[in-house]
Amino acid sequence: MAEVSNKQVIFKDYVSGFPTDADMYMTTSTMSLKVPEGSQAVLVKNLYLSCDPYMRARMTYTHTSYIGSFKPGSVLNGFGVAKVLDSGHPNFSKGDLIWGFTGWEEYTLMTSTETLFKIPTTDVPLSYYIGILGMPGMTAYAGFYEICTPKKGEYVYVSSASGAVGQLVGQFAKLLGCYVVGSAGTKEKVDLLKDKFGFDDAFNYKEEPDLASCLKRYFPEGIDIYFDNVGGEMLDAVLPRMRSHGRIAVCGMISQYNMEKPEGLCNLISIIIKQVKIQGFLVRSYYHLYPKYMEMVLPHIKEGKIVYVEDTVEGLENAPQALIGLFSGANVGKQVVVVSRE
Repeated sequence: MAEVSNKQVIFKDYVSGFPTDADMYMTTSTMSLKVPEGSQAVLVKNLYLSCDPYMRARMTYTHTSYIGSFKPGSVLNGFGVAKVLDSGHPNFSKGDLIWGFTGWEEYTLMTSTETLFKIPTTDVPLSYYIGILGMPGMTAYAGFYEICTPKKGEYVYVSSASGAVGQLVGQFAKLLGCYVVGSAGTKEKVDLLKDKFGFDDAFNYKEEPDLASCLKRYFPEGIDIYFDNVGGEMLDAVLPRMRSHGRIAVCGMISQYNMEKPEGLCNLISIIIKQVKIQGFLVRSYYHLYPKYMEMVLPHIKEGKIVYVEDTVEGLENAPQALIGLFSGANVGKQVVVVSRE
């Protein structure tokens, strides 16, 4: 039975504060290229891996997270695009391209297939299936359309707006005829929001000493929809600027993930005064809408009405540094790791 060497990224131990290179290490094992006899497992060769903010929470031991913590000494895992090399499962065949949950390694034997989706079309970049056509795309779609229930002409604010999810929320809002402002952490990202993604305006939150005054300047009429990827001070500053019956989709809180003690909020009374709806959500509750989403978004991509920016690094060995960079804003767009292009 043929065996191959299999480079892997191993999680070392639980993390306090910002993750570093020392929290992960590379190793090489061997992998059989056949699934075990009688198994319904799927063996894949990983092509692209996704770096996502939620992975930081998995580096801390917790009983309360919606997804399990990484186990020290085990292979990291997350969303990826892969090619099926062998399968004992009736729904997957050799040669199929799939996206879903996979290991941070060259080859993965998947014994659970609930999170795997066949890739229906290859006339867009395969890496899009861990971005605009994968979990981030579905996150933007579900959070904006299903939770925020937007209407034409509304005022929309998106934080961490140049990231994998934020860049799409802003473009969805513009397609609907909303007024959209985004925030990001560098001039390069702010320019990207305005010049490439078509936001009406954008600002560098790191250059704003008073977020409340900043938001008043950009939203003199108030905010109807806030798509929150940041939490903390930003969310607190947004609350008093919300318009009556405004909606806030709480997608992520990247400002809080590396804190020992999370920041509190002072402006919660605004929720009552403005009758604001705040809803957190997990994208896995909306995957049943994936066919509907693909029907909507693929024509927009092919017609150039939606653009998508990726920040790509080559090589599995560079995956740990790419993941770490998310938390200092090093990436511009969706952070992708190329493991193999074939």
